[in-house]
Amino acid sequence: MIRYVESRLGLDSWGRRALRKVFPDHWSFLIGEIALFCFIILVATGTFLTLFYRPDAAVVTYEGPYEPLRGQEVSAAFDSVMRLSFEVRAGLVMRQIHHWAALVFVASTVVHMCRVFFTGAFRRPRELNWIVGFTMLMLALGLGFTGYSLPDDLLSGTGLRIGYSALISIPFAGPYIASLAFGGEFPTENVISRLFVLHVMLLPGLTIALLGAHLAILWRQKHTQYRGPGRSESNVVGKGLWPYQALLSLGVMALTAAVLALMGGLVQINPIWLYGPFDATTVSAPSQPDWYMGWLDGATRLFPPWEPTVFGVTIPSMFLPAVLLPGLFFTVVALWPFIERRLTNDAAEHHLLDSPRDEPGRTALGVAGLLFFTVLTLAGGNDLIALTLDIQVESMTRFFRLAMFVVPPVGGALAYRICRQLRDSREHPLGRGSGVVLRRTEQGGFEEVPRS
Repeated sequence: MIRYVESRLGLDSWGRRALRKVFPDHWSFLIGEIALFCFIILVATGTFLTLFYRPDAAVVTYEGPYEPLRGQEVSAAFDSVMRLSFEVRAGLVMRQIHHWAALVFVASTVVHMCRVFFTGAFRRPRELNWIVGFTMLMLALGLGFTGYSLPDDLLSGTGLRIGYSALISIPFAGPYIASLAFGGEFPTENVISRLFVLHVMLLPGLTIALLGAHLAILWRQKHTQYRGPGRSESNVVGKGLWPYQALLSLGVMALTAAVLALMGGLVQINPIWLYGPFDATTVSAPSQPDWYMGWLDGATRLFPPWEPTVFGVTIPSMFLPAVLLPGLFFTVVALWPFIERRLTNDAAEHHLLDSPRDEPGRTALGVAGLLFFTVLTLAGGNDLIALTLDIQVESMTRFFRLAMFVVPPVGGALAYRICRQLRDSREHPLGRGSGVVLRRTEQGGFEEVPRS
């Protein structure tokens, strides 16, 4: 069969070169592959769920086996998810695998981008791939939000209400964008079907296209690698695609699928029967979004209700925390390769990665940004934390408002000082306290030096 295909397509020479392609042998390069494998699992489980899901907001009477909701009027979408959970064989485990895979997919994508950022892998000639990867992260957030909203339960409906409020807060164009996205004034019967189209067609299609472009650029360009003996800007030291890298990737994919299957079968997530169907007059408390949207909820809770008037137009209070703040931050992230090149006047090509300790300024900025979003995410659960600690919600809100301005600069300054000390001493932190010092060599590796 292989000979038949090769004789028709002439892939022999290309295949031989492809199988000999060298991949750096370092665990951090597998983080991006975990994101890819999660996406594959999402497509597989999502296809199964689509066979039983009904994207319809029409009102029906629930007559399923879950006794507390029997006889209650619910949407057809909520009813189909309930039947999928309680009546379809393996339906609940597929739902939970799909949900856990979505959380891990976004998390691994974020960690992968952090690895690229802190090691400087976004520099020339990889600026375009950074933008492609950033766009895929935005699509991942969109996929998560639309999928999270499809069950039409009380929790997801609360999230949709927040999303609608953020859209209509955009000056001038906001109401038109919200009407186009939701099919009218929220709540509407059209929103479920529109979210379904976005979740199963448009956003996955764009993600697959960008994923193909991302891998094609990665394949076309030379791999980055960490500094070390024998490694230079003009070579790649590692293992070939076949058999080492191919078998390693297959093993990681099997392990990823196994862990997600265990989580889907043993760890409950998104029990919509406990939340109940969406009711526009009711808000579940304490309602918490998935972690990747928690920062947005936290921002809306922390920012004061300012409504400035600009040129006679009143800006709603939701605009600053829900639109302007993330818009500015994500714009800086997307354009960071060009911003750093302008700040450092470094237009050279880089194929060797930096250690975070070697670039204290970049590392400090990244740590400060991560801490800022961590504080916002924790603030998204200020009511839950206050309930657990038995303190007032207002006190938690004031605490997180202070932390929002104190924790990021302090954490960034601390990271900068640590990186400066490690870079200047050229010592590895794991060598401290022992009889030897791990000192960094000029080639980027470490050597043992007796402690004096």
